[in-house]
Order: sequence, then structure tokens, then C-alpha cells
Amino acid sequence: MTDTQPRTADVVDTPPEPSANGTVTSLVSGILEDAHTLVRQQFEMLKAEVHEDFNKSKRAAEFGGLGVVLLTVGILGLVTALSFFLHEEFQLSLWVSWSITSGIFLILGTALATTGYILLERFNPLPHKTFHALQETLKWKTK
Repeated sequence: MTDTQPRTADVVDTPPEPSANGTVTSLVSGILEDAHTLVRQQFEMLKAEVHEDFNKSKRAAEFGGLGVVLLTVGILGLVTALSFFLHEEFQLSLWVSWSITSGIFLILGTALATTGYILLERFNPLPHKTFHALQETLKWKTK
């Protein structure tokens, strides 16, 4: 070998220039992969948000249930006391005292139950923000 010829170890292989099709294909592939990752992350965010809302609702239901039980016991005591008060103070017969007391509590209970029903109808437990973001992403991905 002469000094003017390069040795095979000295020859550096340069990669061929990528063709235009390879670049566009890899770019589109990368965009689709990023969109897929974004959709997957938004589904995970949706799942976490639903789980968090469920835990909050569960805790509220536990406290609410205990509160309803204690209120029921207290109200039964008040109903009894009010009925006997009407019987002794106004010399009403016992059944009239109980009827008056029951009527008052039926009216109050109906008003409160109606209010609760109306509030529950307005409540939507689904996560609006995540659904909106996911919907936007899916619209973008399908275009």
C-alpha cells in the first residue's frame, strides 16, 4: 500500500442523505405518535379526575348519611316533644297534637326534598374540562 491511498480503517462512511419521502414519513409518523400520546394522557387525566370526583362524592355521602341518621333521631325527639307540648298547653287531644306536628314536618320535608331534587338535577358529576380537551384532540386527530 502506498501512502497516498487511504486505508480501509481511515475511510469514514457517511450516511446517505435522507430522501424527501423518508423525512415526510418520519415527520408524519412522529406527529401521529405525539397525537396518540396526547390522547392517551388525556384519557389518563380523565380517569384520574373521575376517580378524584368519585372519592369526594363518596366522602360527602358518608358524612351526609351519618348526618341524616342523627337528624332523624333529633327530629323524632322534637316531634314527640312538640306533640306533648300542644296536648298539655292547649288542651288538644293527643291525636290532634300529633296530626298538627306531623303536618308541619310533612310540609317542611316535602319542600326540602323538592329542593334537593332540583339541585341534583343541575349537578353533572362528569369532568367537563377533560372531556372538552379530549374532544378537541380527537377532532384534531381525525382531520
